[in-house]
Amino acid sequence: MLNPITNNKNYLINYAIVWSMIIGAHFAVLYGYYKLPIWIALSDSLVFNVFFAFLGISLWYVIRYNKSNSKFLVLFTNYVVSAMLIVGLWLVTGYMLLQYFVDESSYQLFLEASFPWRIVNGVFYFAVFVLVYYVVIYYQDIQEKLRKEANLKTLLKEVELSSLKNQINPHFLFNSLNSISSLTMTSPERAQEMVIKLSEYLRYSLSTESVQVTTLEKELSNIKLYLAIEKIRFGNRLHFEVNCPKICLPAKIPPMILQPLMENAIKHGVYESTAPIHIKLTCILNEEELQLTLKNNFDPEAKQVKGAGIGLKNTRERLFLIYKRNDLFAVKKAKNTFTVTLKFPQNEKI
Repeated sequence: MLNPITNNKNYLINYAIVWSMIIGAHFAVLYGYYKLPIWIALSDSLVFNVFFAFLGISLWYVIRYNKSNSKFLVLFTNYVVSAMLIVGLWLVTGYMLLQYFVDESSYQLFLEASFPWRIVNGVFYFAVFVLVYYVVIYYQDIQEKLRKEANLKTLLKEVELSSLKNQINPHFLFNSLNSISSLTMTSPERAQEMVIKLSEYLRYSLSTESVQVTTLEKELSNIKLYLAIEKIRFGNRLHFEVNCPKICLPAKIPPMILQPLMENAIKHGVYESTAPIHIKLTCILNEEELQLTLKNNFDPEAKQVKGAGIGLKNTRERLFLIYKRNDLFAVKKAKNTFTVTLKFPQNEKI
């Protein structure tokens, strides 16, 4: 794993600021309390603190290596040895440099007298680095775990959405193919027309497999293809009306979200009814959401087609998976009308 200080610009800036403050405090003590000359006090604070700042960066790799050891005794021994080596190297190097460049007997005596508290200072620096690096490692591990969980949730969401789509399309496809098969014997021209429209519909369906969002305008174009296919099957028994202002057309909605609802309206309205069935779609758009209302009539005395309710259930589940809300889907059944209301938030990313 890369060093968090050298690999992150903000960490590096903060690291430099902290050590600048330490150097300033060190200089103030030597100059103000011990009355050392300015240049000697500055040299002492720079040599010892700047050198440990570089050693502290390299200490990251020691801690990353030791973290893999789970045995306390081994871990403790490794840190004791590491502290002795790093603090020893720091003191030997610092003393050699200052004894060579600062040739004043009073300061040499001060260096000898200050040796014990410099050892304590070095051990303190080492302990602080170990503590801070462990906090950084713990934070990075949590962030990595959260990223993996988020990726897994995204993957599961895509799999679930794909599964819901796959439950929708085959049902309609099988019905259409059966209708085409029947029409080839009775009306070849209508069968050919239905094949063309079905291919256009399937082309749109395949093009949206990896797409999370589309516009209402595109979805309506696809729905009109779907209804045109069904119109060939049911003729004047099926009527469809769209009341969507132009301002609603660019609104964002999930692809293939309306088709199962249309299929449900036809299945429970047209199949067993001899009277015309009217399906009406209305749209309302405000700053926060698009509201679609799909309403169809049905014959309450006609034999109702039994089904598993896959269309309504899938739509409800898709909306929850996408928007994480349970208040976006509502169904109302009256004496001879069936109404479905959907809401699509416009300010949320899908």
